[in-house]
Amino acid sequence: MTHPAFRQVVLDTENARELAEFYRQLLGLRYEPGDEAPAPGEPDPSGDDWLVLLGADGRRLLAFQQVESLATTTWPEGPRPQQLHLDFSVPNLDELRTHNIRALSLGATLLDDRIDDPDEALVVLADPAGHPFCIFVTAE
Repeated sequence: MTHPAFRQVVLDTENARELAEFYRQLLGLRYEPGDEAPAPGEPDPSGDDWLVLLGADGRRLLAFQQVESLATTTWPEGPRPQQLHLDFSVPNLDELRTHNIRALSLGATLLDDRIDDPDEALVVLADPAGHPFCIFVTAE
């Protein structure tokens, strides 16, 4: 018997290109061949549908699916829970501070700042489409 292989995480978004670019820059990923951004002013048929980002080893990591509308999570309070979030780790507090600033400059929104938490330093942010994600310090 075999098991299904994990392929990728897919995020729904009202703007697939914008969200793919956010994560491409934040995480240093690259587009799957054929999904690269077109020249300015050129049509972007892939960006109007589905985009995939690859890791350094060429494996699919994240995909972005264009949807007509998406209700943004209201986490940590309100009627719409986060349902899913992504976790990213960095090796130390300086890296956490650096990547928090980078994420914000790329269009993220700060949801919870626990950088100074002595037990678990982390930040919870929302990407430009409103999906929550965490960056935290780990010694792994």
